[in-house]
Amino acid sequence: MASSPKLNSRIPTGPMADKWTNLKSSVRLVSPANKRRLDVIVVGTGLAGASAAAALAELGYNVKAFCFQDSPRRAHSIAAQGGINAAKNYANDGDSVHRLFYDTVKGGDYRAREANVHRLAEVSTAIIDQCVAQGVPFAREYGGLLDNRSFGGVQVSRTFYARGQTGQQLLLGAYSALERQVAKGAVKMYSRHEMLEVVVIDGKARGIIARNLVTGELERHFGHAVLLCTGGYGNVFYLSTNAMGSNVTAAWKAYKKGAFFGNPCFTQIHPTCIPVSGEYQSKLTLMSESLRNDGRVWVPKAVGDKRKPEDIPDEERDYYLERRYPSFGNLVPRDVASRAAKQACDEGRGVGASGLAVYLDFRDSIKRLGHHVISERYGNLFEMYEKITGEDPYKTPMRIYPAVHYTMGGLWVDYNLMTTVPGLYALGEANFSDHGANRLGASALMQGLADGYFVIPYTLGEYLADDIRTPAIATSHPAFEAAEKEVRDRIERLMNVKGKQTVEDLHKKLGKIMWDYCGMARNEQGLNKALGMIRELKSEFWSDVRIPGAINEFNPELDKAGRVADFIELGELMVQDALYRKESCGGHFREESQTEDGEAKRDDENFSFVAAWEYTGDSAPTLHKEELTFEIVKPTQRSYK
Repeated sequence: MASSPKLNSRIPTGPMADKWTNLKSSVRLVSPANKRRLDVIVVGTGLAGASAAAALAELGYNVKAFCFQDSPRRAHSIAAQGGINAAKNYANDGDSVHRLFYDTVKGGDYRAREANVHRLAEVSTAIIDQCVAQGVPFAREYGGLLDNRSFGGVQVSRTFYARGQTGQQLLLGAYSALERQVAKGAVKMYSRHEMLEVVVIDGKARGIIARNLVTGELERHFGHAVLLCTGGYGNVFYLSTNAMGSNVTAAWKAYKKGAFFGNPCFTQIHPTCIPVSGEYQSKLTLMSESLRNDGRVWVPKAVGDKRKPEDIPDEERDYYLERRYPSFGNLVPRDVASRAAKQACDEGRGVGASGLAVYLDFRDSIKRLGHHVISERYGNLFEMYEKITGEDPYKTPMRIYPAVHYTMGGLWVDYNLMTTVPGLYALGEANFSDHGANRLGASALMQGLADGYFVIPYTLGEYLADDIRTPAIATSHPAFEAAEKEVRDRIERLMNVKGKQTVEDLHKKLGKIMWDYCGMARNEQGLNKALGMIRELKSEFWSDVRIPGAINEFNPELDKAGRVADFIELGELMVQDALYRKESCGGHFREESQTEDGEAKRDDENFSFVAAWEYTGDSAPTLHKEELTFEIVKPTQRSYK
């Protein structure tokens, strides 16, 4: 199988361990004087966006940063709890750059690009130094060194953490770096702005159309390059652990302007979430994977056992992860743990009123370590759980169930993080590149900061070196005119439907279709059914959606309607991608492709590729394949037993 001629991954030559070093040594540079002539647009100000904007401004570029929240501090990165990985081997337990690289490729079920993953492992150590220098209050062990804990899919302790609020502390570090550049005038910050179109001139990304979410006004912004740092698309399922505002719109607009979409069906189900409690819910709450360090997962052995957990003796409990995966126990990867929980509940051994939950029990750890140690490690998570459920996890086991969390799919990018549209880049969760078919825990923060602080400052210069004589293009250019008209026409079309159904109700319908047929388990019959249902829903949306208010004012329902319209189109592409990939790998579990004991069964002969989809208008999208070759980590049947 050969890669599509339209896909050039630009992987540097040489041995794997030397590729990134070689690129940094040979990449073209832009001098400090010339950087001042160049404008860079950064859309999104989470970890990837804030770090990229701060780093590029520090280098001398003129940066415009956009976020739809009132402050970059509200980016969804703040919700990450458990930690950030780095191969520093502080625990002296055998960790190394190679082992982090190996674990990540294996954890992604051999569907990631090796070169990108190796670079991620290499720069992981520098991220920790950067964040410590910024004052991020990582936990420390008794001797004063930074402490580590384990996460799923690994047998070492490499996860640095700040109690259960690591994402918040890392974002505050990146935010402080960003605000320093704002104060210096190097970054111009546009809060309450949403990007609604990419402007392409002569085949290159040259700006965006943004909507001021307070006034409703459309604005044109030029940039010599555009960086999309807009996160993932898990809210296509309606219920997820994502912030309710998280959406796919920026990436989807890029897709429609020529940026290929990579592996859209690769979504991650997190095993450690507070279960759904009713139809009224609009989002789900994550309980950090770090809890599985000290919590034991179990269900009753007997079907339909509804006794209180404290009334069920140990011999009548099934610690099923420890039983099925003795080498990794409760710290198997997320996709494995999620499917095992679903299987236990499908067998009728689920707990709680709904039967869609399993126990995460800290009884033994509290006895072994003491209440104070568990409180120091997880206190804020325990408090959050008690506030939501009314139950004290120090006294009774938590109830957890899998939920949509992260998306491994995203815009296809080359080694330099550039999409198939020259000058348009995607960083962090917005791209597909580092996690294959399943992301290991504590790797999202690592990728976001790696892309922003350590990758894009080098690779962007390679592209902009040809633009140092390109003057800023006036936003009166016909391409800006056309892009703004396209946005305005779409908004007016939405407002003119004047139907009866709320945006929320239509979003819920989409989420149920996606969860039922393209969720934890998928099969050909269900996916084909979903395809028809989504197309019907799309017609229903554009004929019966009701959006109150007006265009030229603060109108969150209008904002949401545009995002849901994009989610419906994305859902169709996700189902098409899942239908085409007739194998199981990581979070993509095709029921037709499993081992005798119910594990994911890959088909390396036919599906060892990145699926990159090209938008072709009203006709079906075109599939391009980037062949995956493995120089170091040879694909084998993934086992955590």
